[in-house]
Amino acid sequence: MKKECTGNYVKVKGKTYPCTVSLAMDLVGGKWKSVILYHLKDGEKRYSVLRKELFSVTEMTLSLQLKQLEKDGLISRKVFGEKPPVRVEYALTDFGKTFIPVLEAITRWGNQIVDKSGEFVDNF
Repeated sequence: MKKECTGNYVKVKGKTYPCTVSLAMDLVGGKWKSVILYHLKDGEKRYSVLRKELFSVTEMTLSLQLKQLEKDGLISRKVFGEKPPVRVEYALTDFGKTFIPVLEAITRWGNQIVDKSGEFVDNF
């Protein structure tokens, strides 16, 4: 029997899910969470750098997604300085780093799609 089928439901941190895929997608699903994690996989980044790299996300959405990823333990947030302007850096936690193999598989798959049906461009 598959591990994910050993019970009718999955319960983690007080939340109940119908299956382990539902749990995983709650943590990293949506349009931006995996993209943010991808951009943090090689090391910590300041908010302003993430904002530039994810140019099509709104500030509010980026801020909300970062807070959710931090709440779920996938990223950490460090604040430097006490008076504005403060510097804020985000990095993957050890738990967040466990998602890197999945990110790399998604990246390879995306590259295959571009190789077959698209192209890499310098601007739009």
